[in-house]
Amino acid sequence: MIRYEVVDGVATITIDDPERRNPLSIAEMISLSDAVVRSGVDPSVQVVVMTGAGDRAFSAGGDLHAGFVDDPLSDHQERGALADLFRAMRRNPRPIVGRINGVALGGGFGVAAACDIVIASESARFGTPEIDLGLWPMMISAVLIPIVPQKALLEMMLTGGIVSAEEAVELGIVSRVVPDDRLDAEVDAVVEVLKSKSSAALALGKEAFYAAADMDFDTALDHLHVGLTAIAMTEDASEGVDAFLTKRTPQWKHR
Repeated sequence: MIRYEVVDGVATITIDDPERRNPLSIAEMISLSDAVVRSGVDPSVQVVVMTGAGDRAFSAGGDLHAGFVDDPLSDHQERGALADLFRAMRRNPRPIVGRINGVALGGGFGVAAACDIVIASESARFGTPEIDLGLWPMMISAVLIPIVPQKALLEMMLTGGIVSAEEAVELGIVSRVVPDDRLDAEVDAVVEVLKSKSSAALALGKEAFYAAADMDFDTALDHLHVGLTAIAMTEDASEGVDAFLTKRTPQWKHR
């Protein structure tokens, strides 16, 4: 089950099956994608928070009880639901904050890493145990390869290794780690900072950041050149500059 709720400009998307450590079936990945898309088009939403229910897991990965390998060829198209989720997260104009409250394994690891800002509790663990099932972390490789040093990532995938939250910071997967009892306070603090920014600038900036990351140097500069002009044309840019010059707090119109 995927829960979606919006309170005070924050859309919280929760993978809600704590008894089974929040596994991801194809149906749940489709629901997650729908929730992410919904948050991106809702004008009342400024920030998205993704998390798992309970205190044991963000998500333990694919739901192996859902017939994952029963009919691989027939299920080929549906299995692309995880790719659709990653695309939806990347294209969402809102910043997505991952609240990682426990284990994040396999597909759950990929979803956590795909968040724009990742805040983990000290007890969180990350890994790719697929090899122990005769499988390979195929889809999440697209998310992890640009983030994690190649040798460390390949060893993790080859051995099915699990890393601590602190190690995940060192590998570039997690933004910061906090004590378990400080997780909500830290997430709330980051969310409040993001809410204080121009949604227009955040949206254009996020798109430019990820687009440039996939380009060669010259192409990236050309794209960012256009992006700079585009963001300079927003109402919030005019408001922000005027507020700075007149020494006042900007009043964002988010456009």
